[in-house]
Amino acid sequence: MRVISKSSNDFLGSFSRLLSPVRLGRILRRNGPLKRCPARVKAPKLVRALVFQCLQGTGTVCESLRFLYGENLSPSSMSERRQNLPAKVFSMIMEAALGPKAQEKQHPEAFYRGWRLLAIDGTQFSVTNTPQILSSLRKAASRRMNAAFAKIGAVVLVELGLHNPVAAEIGAQGESEMILAKRLLSRLPAKSLLIADRHYGVGAFLTELLGILQEASCAFLVRVRSNLKPRLIKRLGDGSALMEVKGRKGRPALLVREVRGRVKRGQGPWVDVRFWTSLLDPKTYPASELLALYARRWEQEMMYKELKVDMRQAPVLNSHTPHTAAQEVAALVLAHALVAQARLDAASAADTEVLRISFGKTLVMVRSLWLTLAAGEGIITETQSQALTRRMMTLLGQSALSPRRSRSCPRKVRQPVSSWPRLIENVVSHGASRYEITPIHA
Repeated sequence: MRVISKSSNDFLGSFSRLLSPVRLGRILRRNGPLKRCPARVKAPKLVRALVFQCLQGTGTVCESLRFLYGENLSPSSMSERRQNLPAKVFSMIMEAALGPKAQEKQHPEAFYRGWRLLAIDGTQFSVTNTPQILSSLRKAASRRMNAAFAKIGAVVLVELGLHNPVAAEIGAQGESEMILAKRLLSRLPAKSLLIADRHYGVGAFLTELLGILQEASCAFLVRVRSNLKPRLIKRLGDGSALMEVKGRKGRPALLVREVRGRVKRGQGPWVDVRFWTSLLDPKTYPASELLALYARRWEQEMMYKELKVDMRQAPVLNSHTPHTAAQEVAALVLAHALVAQARLDAASAADTEVLRISFGKTLVMVRSLWLTLAAGEGIITETQSQALTRRMMTLLGQSALSPRRSRSCPRKVRQPVSSWPRLIENVVSHGASRYEITPIHA
């Protein structure tokens, strides 16, 4: 039986620096299931095999366990072991492994005037329609009928400029996006600026958010709907205004700064937008800068594309129960954090922006490196493993992407669910984005 060292193919070891094997083992010993006899395969190995399988995108967890550690476990035994792992274990692993990585001097693109840029949004993963899944999770509704597969939701807090997951919550019990998002508020790093879309632009959420942000010295920039009617307090010189938003359920009123404007990309149409922010000083934070800053939120959609399309080979999760499906989503987030760490190392070696390093190339490099170190166990020494890792990061940094040309695709859908315009032909407009402030008069 092979014994794997910390520096070779252990993704939670020195290569990824996400979570030490010692700490992982401590979490699983304290929170894992009680056993009458020692398990033949330790739980930390199962967790690492699951993340390895998610990173590779092919095969089964049993095959990954056999490849990494040379240990055989039948699919039924693997399923039983995973069912016995409490959901709290993966939540604690993500809480310990994930976190902010940007440094203001090294990664200025991840900051705005000293504020760490974070975005929050939800997504859904399709799950196989087994009886256990359908009894707990619902299918998403479309214009004509329900979706083909049941969905498990997740909300991820993402560090902009790096596409690094900072924290995540998974709805194994069918929780709504808003409930999952509220659980993440306490994990905001200090001095962070949270950017969110219109789903979170409601008084009830912002009132709860503001109380937490004040304790953590954080701020928010949220797009809101046009039909909300706060009370005007004061008009400011840059075209923005101070507004009072009524609190719900006996909570105090919320003082926000409202920014209105319109955005145009290339030759496309103008789009009216409206934002609320807790950054109340118009001199330090001009409305024009905040209007342009909100566009950074779309980096989270790019991160979800990397997580759900680039890393996965199948549109449906392999799990057959909500419990194991939540484990698989957690493993996907951890695997993405591994790639983000490698991307960060490559950018540091090349002295360039992190997003100039291709995610696809980084994914290929990480897969190749992990496979090489696993196959070379007992052949490659510790020093050679570290040198090989540094060499791979240097080669990856040398293939940094050049700046992309500006372009924009229309915000339309082929089968609209609501009032969005119908997309008949694909139209792409080129050119830089333009922003105009709309002064608030009432």
